[in-house]
Amino acid sequence: MSDVLLEGTTDGERLRLAAGGPWTATGARQLEALIDAQTRQRGTFRRVDIDMSRVERLDTYGALLLERLERDFASRGCATNLLGLKDDHRTLLDKLHALPPEEAPAHLGGGGPLYAIASIGESVVYVWQGFADIINMLGAVVVALLRVVARPVRFRFTAMVHHVDNVGWRAVPIVLLITFLIGCIIAQQGIFHFRKFGADIYVVDMLGILVLRELGVLIVCIMVAGRSGSAYTAELGSMKMREEIDALRIMGFDPVEVLILPRILALIIAVPLLTFLGSMAALYGGGLVCWLYGGIDPEIYLQRLKEAISMDTFKVGMIKAPFMALVIGAVACVEGMAVKGSAESLGMQTTVSVVESIFLVIVLDGLFAIFFASIGM
Repeated sequence: MSDVLLEGTTDGERLRLAAGGPWTATGARQLEALIDAQTRQRGTFRRVDIDMSRVERLDTYGALLLERLERDFASRGCATNLLGLKDDHRTLLDKLHALPPEEAPAHLGGGGPLYAIASIGESVVYVWQGFADIINMLGAVVVALLRVVARPVRFRFTAMVHHVDNVGWRAVPIVLLITFLIGCIIAQQGIFHFRKFGADIYVVDMLGILVLRELGVLIVCIMVAGRSGSAYTAELGSMKMREEIDALRIMGFDPVEVLILPRILALIIAVPLLTFLGSMAALYGGGLVCWLYGGIDPEIYLQRLKEAISMDTFKVGMIKAPFMALVIGAVACVEGMAVKGSAESLGMQTTVSVVESIFLVIVLDGLFAIFFASIGM
């Protein structure tokens, strides 16, 4: 009997349920199916006895399922009795009953098509809520900016310069190094494959257009999201945990104006500059590889680059930069303000900030590509 998780027998108006084996999360799917089968019985039961004496192990998930079983029969007006419950199992159930209603899970989950549909619905709601939070943050930043424009003395210029130094100047070495290497790799791979067709010189066209239009700004923004966006989230999250943001509100300061506006403006200033420097470093690295590996003379490289690109090519990449910076800043600040009172929450929101920023930057790059193609740039 110990290997039977749940078995039911009827005796007039009484239903006897014998539970056994491990009631743990590993057997969740089977347990939920057995519980559903018992609760769907249409008998006119007035009493339900649940014998738990043969249950070997009971974890939190099993206790939640037992709670669900009792609740389902109680809703039908049946008196439920737990029999043979071990002391440690009873302690776990008592702790579960002591939880406030809002802390108890609304859905136990486990599997099946309904669970999959519910998970999809929850994901859609989560994504929509995140999008709404970003729009709300952008609106709050615009309102704060209008207040600052009306009264410039309110603007914290020193804080903005400090953040420009952090996200801009101090990021220059790593940005130059990474973009230089990216340019070298693209040129080397292009020469290696184009050489098969005798089209080595077209590597210059590919490098110039790809770096200036797409890769320069994209690589820089991904690096800024991982370096500065995560730092923004961690800083604001730490302040939220220490209740410093609440203290600012009590003193009459707007946290968006004091903390968020200087950070986002710093990003909007720094990212285009980093994009320009990164693009130049990538072109320099590509030119070096073309000279040393591909045998393309630097004068020929520069002449071909001048013919391959136009001012529109350069402007496309630079126009994207401030918009991507705005998205990175908004996401980082939203996730920082969403941190709860635990270190786990801080780590989770920082991770979400980086992943969401990189995702939105790539999506925004795709939208810009469609837009510029439609207007002929």
